[in-house]
Amino acid sequence: MIDPMGNAPDDALEPDEADPSLVTYTHVIYALHAASLVVGVVGAASIVGAFLFGIPSILAVILNYVWRDDVRGTWLESHFRWQIRTFWLAFAWAAAGMIAFVTIVLIPLAVGLWFALAIWVIYRVLRGWLNLREGRSVPA
Repeated sequence: MIDPMGNAPDDALEPDEADPSLVTYTHVIYALHAASLVVGVVGAASIVGAFLFGIPSILAVILNYVWRDDVRGTWLESHFRWQIRTFWLAFAWAAAGMIAFVTIVLIPLAVGLWFALAIWVIYRVLRGWLNLREGRSVPA
């Protein structure tokens, strides 16, 4: 916090700095998302289904919301935004696929959408995690 004279305390982080424990925490959140993806690849669930409804991913998104204020103003904020958007956009597109699926005529469209969505989710988790590993933010 800045005092009335405009001076930051000695232990304050620069606006773009992040607490190392928050970096570790962000790695854990990516690992939770990745665990759901692995369950989808090797298990009976689909990749998208495991990502959206698997306990690791649901826990990861909850943790994103819980710790969101702590990363605000740091380069980690972009990672939290990336993870939250990935989850909710995947949810919206999966729902669109479900609507297409129940129309029966559009089943091939739904299957294609879910396949593309699975690739997109894998890409988002990998790209975000690699950028975090390199100490970079992710694009908006």
